[in-house]
Parts: sequence; structure tokens; C-alpha cells
Amino acid sequence: MTNETSPIAGTSAPTDRPRETLDARDLPPPQPLQNTLERLAEIDAETVLVQRNDRVPQHLYPKLSDRGYEYETVERDDVVTTVIWTPNPGE
Repeated sequence: MTNETSPIAGTSAPTDRPRETLDARDLPPPQPLQNTLERLAEIDAETVLVQRNDRVPQHLYPKLSDRGYEYETVERDDVVTTVIWTPNPGE
């Protein structure tokens, strides 16, 4: 297991789906939020998006909830990892 996936292991995110990573650590607000929402609109519903940030994306959470995504955030060292996925994408 790589360091990138280790924070994800403790979440409820599906492990049997493709994964895409967005590194937003060097982006100023509101670019992490905008880039994350744009990426979610572009990727397949089966894909789990892993956003790496230097802070908790608190303004992103209500937008994810409004769009029906599930998500979990893990803070480890200087990296905040938020895992975002579509529940039951085939339904």
C-alpha cells in the first residue's frame, strides 16, 4: 500500500472502484473547491475522487451533500485527504 492510499484505508470509501487524485495543496481558495467540483462533473460515477489539501475543505462539504456524494476526510501530518464517491452509482 502506498502512502497516498493509506489514509483512505480507514474510510468507508469503496475499495473496488477506480480512483483519481486531485492535489489541491498549493491552490489558493476558492480553486480547490472549484477544481474538485469540476473534476467530479468530468469523471465517471464509479470513480472515487481523492482530494489532497493543506486544510479541511469545509466549504466543499455542503456542496457535496447537495449533489448526493458521500465523503470522508482524514487529517494526517500536513495533508488533509478527502475521499469523495457516488453511493450506488448503478442505481
